[in-house]
Amino acid sequence: MLKKINLETAKRDDMIEVTGDVQKFISEAGLESGTALVYCPHTTAGITINENADPDVKQDMLRRFDEIYPWSQTLDLHDEGNTAAHMKASTVGSSQQIIIHQGKLVLGTWQGIYFCEFDGPRNRHFFVKLMEG
Repeated sequence: MLKKINLETAKRDDMIEVTGDVQKFISEAGLESGTALVYCPHTTAGITINENADPDVKQDMLRRFDEIYPWSQTLDLHDEGNTAAHMKASTVGSSQQIIIHQGKLVLGTWQGIYFCEFDGPRNRHFFVKLMEG
């Protein structure tokens, strides 16, 4: 079972919670036990799992990514000028795998799944692959 989920990002850097979208697909598919693979096919965006209770966490993370990978770096050679976005996406990673038990994602109390935009705003998508077992 595979689903493509589209989204629009509004800022250059953003973390958009997609936990509900993933859980909705699991419920629609009727999967009770297995795993969900959440995959981003973009080189300047990624997928992470992190805190979803305090919005300051994602703001702090985005600020720290900018400190580590500044957008303007005179030594960067990439013509598009978005090397920082590529670095951030590589740091976050392109996918996360989450256990499904009794039809629900197995996440910690404060955890959520995030689509991380590092070169927006853009029309984006990600995939969710459900596997029984």
